[in-house]
Amino acid sequence: MLALVQRVSQARVEVAGRVTGQIGAGLLVFVCAEPVDDEAIADKLVAKLLKLRIFSDGAGKMNRSVVDTQGGLLIVSQFTLAADVAGGNRPSFSAAAPPELGRRLYERVVATALQLHAPVGCGEFGADMQVHLVNDGPVTIPITLRA
Repeated sequence: MLALVQRVSQARVEVAGRVTGQIGAGLLVFVCAEPVDDEAIADKLVAKLLKLRIFSDGAGKMNRSVVDTQGGLLIVSQFTLAADVAGGNRPSFSAAAPPELGRRLYERVVATALQLHAPVGCGEFGADMQVHLVNDGPVTIPITLRA
């Protein structure tokens, strides 16, 4: 499973002009399932997100998690994280999971996050989304998890 995590001071997702999810300070997480991924990997991603220490402590060091700061999670599906441009200038997305698996695992990530943390917002799988964010730092971290 692939994820791109951005520490934000605020973020929101809109679909067709309506807000589907928004948070204040926290993590904006773009998620892409791969064909070999399963529910265990989705759960592992949520656990990693909740423990990832990328918020500053009193000494200014990245030592606090989104749980520690009571920040939000905004989870957005993004199959383009699996883009392969090695063969030319037009990306191939064959490394992304098929839509049915991608949807199931994205929904698992959102459901698990909702069970373990608040607040949690989300995008809409397969939709044309506009993502608005203020990256705090900037801090952007790619995550790759394998079975």
